[in-house]
Amino acid sequence: MTDLSIPHPGRRWRQATLAAVHRLWQSALVLWAAFSLSFVILYALPSDPVSIMLNQNGEPSAADQAQIQALRAEYHLDEPLAVQYGIALWKALQLDLGRSIQSGESVVAALAQALPATAQLTFLALGLALLGGIGLALAANLTRWPWLRDALLGVPALSVSLPTFWVGLLLLQGFSFNLHWFPAMGNRGFASLILPALTLAIPAAAVIAQVLVRSLAGVRQQPFAEALRAKGVSDRRLLFVHLLHNAAVPVLSLAGVVVGNLLAGAVVTETVFSREGVGRLAQAAVGSQDIPMVQGVVLLAAFIFIAVNLLVDLLYPLLDPRLRQSVRGGQR
Repeated sequence: MTDLSIPHPGRRWRQATLAAVHRLWQSALVLWAAFSLSFVILYALPSDPVSIMLNQNGEPSAADQAQIQALRAEYHLDEPLAVQYGIALWKALQLDLGRSIQSGESVVAALAQALPATAQLTFLALGLALLGGIGLALAANLTRWPWLRDALLGVPALSVSLPTFWVGLLLLQGFSFNLHWFPAMGNRGFASLILPALTLAIPAAAVIAQVLVRSLAGVRQQPFAEALRAKGVSDRRLLFVHLLHNAAVPVLSLAGVVVGNLLAGAVVTETVFSREGVGRLAQAAVGSQDIPMVQGVVLLAAFIFIAVNLLVDLLYPLLDPRLRQSVRGGQR
């Protein structure tokens, strides 16, 4: 008699293949939607990209009509909208995002040049946000003074409400112009990363702290926590050994949202601190209606969002054993 409890290798392979195909299809759909939506929005704007390119200095251009038509033909702006979309989509499928209308540079090359600076800023901000958010949540759970706990729990709500540009300007005034501890602008080594990273990390840390505090409160009421307390386990050991890794699952689910917010905040932060990066590139591209560059930035952000969420899905079973059991059960 066949033991139905033992998963059949062929069935497991088919399930894994179908799951992988489903995820790839979802990822491709998200990238296509990001490309199409940005294309429609940019072409719905009333201004003309070629006119903006020719009048970058604020003075009327001396280019004649023939030169203008040649530029429009070069960027396929003289074609019907559907043809422009088809050409752009076909090139994107070949990893060719075209050339910047503003600078004439390859979009892929420009993004590759700007990405390392933004990646450094984003990863440092993410690390600071995790340290700050987790530290604040743990401090609120460990303190024995109710007034201090209430004060700590009120910090995230205040931090979330602070505008990013205002936080950046405040940090600039205090630590660059008054104390002269950090550079005020530019990409000049690790020291120039501190203030921009703090500007991005403060609201992200507040969100992480809020979610972790609520998650810890829910896990603390679980029967296993009550049983451990009844056995005499100290609050500190209960928190760090038994509660924290269970409460971290909702925080992990925020990873995609937090990274997305950090990338969006990089536009403001890199502008405030005059840093070169994808944020400054996006800001300049939107201002000049540089359609290929804006679409490149949108596709890059969508790809990073997809990659982060895929990584989160892979990490879920490591934090929650119940997910490992459900995966095994689904494979039988």
